[in-house]
Amino acid sequence: MTNEEFKKALSTLTAPFENPKWRVQLCYPKPTPTHCVVVPYVDARMVQDRFDKALGASNWANTYDPETGSSSISILIDGQWITKSDVGVESKVDKEKGKASDAFKRAAVMWGVGRDIYSLGEKSLEVTPNKVPLTNKGDKLYTPTALSNYMNKMSESEGLLYQLYNLNPTLHQDDEFMDCLKRMKEYVKK
Repeated sequence: MTNEEFKKALSTLTAPFENPKWRVQLCYPKPTPTHCVVVPYVDARMVQDRFDKALGASNWANTYDPETGSSSISILIDGQWITKSDVGVESKVDKEKGKASDAFKRAAVMWGVGRDIYSLGEKSLEVTPNKVPLTNKGDKLYTPTALSNYMNKMSESEGLLYQLYNLNPTLHQDDEFMDCLKRMKEYVKK
């Protein structure tokens, strides 16, 4: 891949993920949780697919060092491998695999992949006594897929409202504009 081809591929590589996955990070207060914090994330396969789509499978490679927990992602540009690295932390389920996956995703962030996820921030949802997240209407989100689908739709709607607010700074003092945004935000939560 030439430097010019890489520059063109960079926008695909670093494009925001349209549908990140979401997971429950924690529930509070203890011992009977009433709310949980959910956070967006991308998994290793999503990152691999992004590299393949943007660069082609033969133009990138990754390595993992289990001793240091460091993963490196290299991209072939003008016949030279350019490498960026980061380290991971163990997961609760499969310590070593989780550490390798985390390091890989962190190395990808060094290339700009998935950086947009951090701007979504964490969200709070009500939960059942058994810690099952609930929609704003009270429907149970039993599966990770259901949670992700719900959060991506909610984030998209809230994101549009956020854009309206940010694109119109001259209207921030306009009571009618601010009231309209407030009503739309309440509508989105229904």
